[in-house]
Amino acid sequence: MILEGLVTTLNADESGHLAPMGPEVSGPDFTAFTLKPFKTSTTYKNLKALGEGVLHTTDDVLLLAKSALGQAEMPAVFDAITVHGLVLEDCCRFFEFRVTKLDDRDDRTRIDCEVFYSGTQREFFGFNRAKHAVLEAAILATRFALKPAAEIAAEFARLRIIVDKTAGPAELEAMAFLEAAWAKHR
Repeated sequence: MILEGLVTTLNADESGHLAPMGPEVSGPDFTAFTLKPFKTSTTYKNLKALGEGVLHTTDDVLLLAKSALGQAEMPAVFDAITVHGLVLEDCCRFFEFRVTKLDDRDDRTRIDCEVFYSGTQREFFGFNRAKHAVLEAAILATRFALKPAAEIAAEFARLRIIVDKTAGPAELEAMAFLEAAWAKHR
């Protein structure tokens, strides 16, 4: 199963880096997972250099959308407890991890991670249809250069209908942000 989340890592200058990631997880115990970033990504470079980070689950679709396009500012954080890393203050859950195996023979790497500490910051509000639609639109936004323009436009139109019917202010803002990115890309 792939779980959508956010990963924080530390850059060489000790500043934080935030990126959306969909780790492969094998079950609810969540003691290990696999990340698959591209070798060109900052997350890959940071994990190869430091070997530690923090995975977060959140229902903040605006933060997910902005981070998918590399336009999210680092939100409020605090120092991780067991790894050299940062925890998002407003996440639902977080998982401090260390890399146990890194295979970077291909462009898309395979990074196996072991969780050393986890915690809960707040209850997960949940996803309504609009949150799901924005999440799908954010994933689609990371593929602007990979998919035909007509397919992207049709999918954005379909997702916009769902957002218009079921969204709150955060989902409306996130969808507008993603649509503006699509308009700029075209």
